[in-house]
Formats: sequence, structure tokens, C-alpha cells
Amino acid sequence: MATAEKWSLQGQYFENCNCEILCPCILPVAPGAPTEGHCDVGLAFHIMEGEFNGISLEGLNFVIAAFTPESMGAGNWTTAIYIDEKAVDEQRSALERILSGDIGGPMANWMALTTDFRGIKYCAITFEADGDSRRVIIPNVMDFNIEGIKAGRTREVMRLENVGHPVSSTLALARGTASTYSDHGMTWDNTEKNAHFADFSWSWP
Repeated sequence: MATAEKWSLQGQYFENCNCEILCPCILPVAPGAPTEGHCDVGLAFHIMEGEFNGISLEGLNFVIAAFTPESMGAGNWTTAIYIDEKAVDEQRSALERILSGDIGGPMANWMALTTDFRGIKYCAITFEADGDSRRVIIPNVMDFNIEGIKAGRTREVMRLENVGHPVSSTLALARGTASTYSDHGMTWDNTEKNAHFADFSWSWP
């Protein structure tokens, strides 16, 4: 691992999986298997600030799609990565280095659990955040839409605090409102299923 390389990413993220609400992976005591027995999950990221060895990554998007045959911690993931086609060559190289996990950070752990890596595609990626709703679109591949779950007299979105999640320790509870994915021989529909959103901040070292 090349410790001389330095990077940071900050921005917004959301995910939508095929579990019923609430996903057992979030539970701190003896996390169970996914409610459907396997996991189909897409995670979308919008970089508001970021750099790799001085190369700006601001404004770019990326998406991670993963299938796990049982609990996520058991490994044997099938993973695909999508990077914003707006990235120029040096930005593409930077994001490839970060998302490969070769230089540390959360992706190092995720890629260590991956046994079937389907590679990286450069695509048009649209990331939208409007109040308590989020959307990511990759034409002909993914259209994920989620909305925060509100409760109480204030009708504010419910949140989980102090969560052992690799993206954020605070997660908003949400559900998919219209969420489909089809690529690499995988076809999902996570509509009405578990979702989360949060700000994220990753860096290395």
C-alpha cells in the first residue's frame, strides 16, 4: 500500500438495498442475514469537495453496485463500479486508485470482501438531492429513487445515531420509491425497500 498517496472525499451519499426496513446489517448485536437471504445494494455518491494528490475531484459522481449471496460480512461479493464520464483522464485515474481500495479507506474493506469484480464503467451519472429525497440515474442501468421516512409531530426524517456503518455514523432512514437496476446479468427492483442517506467524509491516510 502506497502511503505517500493522499486523498479525501466529502459530499452526499445514499443507498437502497432489497431488505425490508430495517436492514439487519445495521444491527450492532449479531447482525442477521438479509431479509431476502441475499443483498442487492446500490450506493450513490456525489463529491462536493475532494482531491487525490492535488487533483481536484469536485463535482463528480460515482456508484457502487454489489450483490452478496448471504450477509455482507460473510464476503463473496459481486461488485461493479460506475464513474462519472465527466471525469478527465487524471480524475479517472485518481478515482480508480481510490475505489480499487489499493490505497486504504472504506473501499479497501469492501474490495477485500469482493470475489467477483465486474470492473469499472464510465457513464453519465445524475445525482439529485431535493429535501428528503434522493435520486441517481445511469441511463439504461440504474434509476434509484428514495425518500426519507418521517415520524412524530414534527414530521422530521427518522435517523440512526452511532451506527457502525462505513459511510457515516448517522444515517437517515428512507425507503425506495422507484428503484431499478439492470447490468452485469443482475436485475433488481428495490422499490419500497430499505434505504439510507447521509453526508460522507472519507480520507487517507
